[in-house]
Amino acid sequence: MSNVKAVIRLRMSSHDAHYGGNLVDGARMLGLFGDVATELCIRLDGDEGLFRAYDSVEFLAPVYAGDFIEAEGEIIQVGNTSRKMRFEARKVIRPRADVNDSAADVLAEPVVVCRASGTCVVPKDKQRGAR
Repeated sequence: MSNVKAVIRLRMSSHDAHYGGNLVDGARMLGLFGDVATELCIRLDGDEGLFRAYDSVEFLAPVYAGDFIEAEGEIIQVGNTSRKMRFEARKVIRPRADVNDSAADVLAEPVVVCRASGTCVVPKDKQRGAR
């Protein structure tokens, strides 16, 4: 294993809400995982690489506009050009419109909203060994 990890955190906006009740499309989590994967490839190889495929994706809890999501990933296996990765997205802050229009709570325990694993490829001629 390479022990390379990356984390991003951002707030889901009303533009991310795709369904009724301000529900965010699950594909938004995959977009976050793509950004994390890009950083992981840069950290390991000095190149953005290309996402080849997801092996598994699990949507575990709803995400709404206003939620703060933390997406984390790590490289769990390094091949000649492939990088096997594991991802997890967690809700860490949620809005509290029931209290007032600007209230929010930091969750005592983050809620896992999505898990996935997949493979990125960095062509040999683009690997710069940024490790």
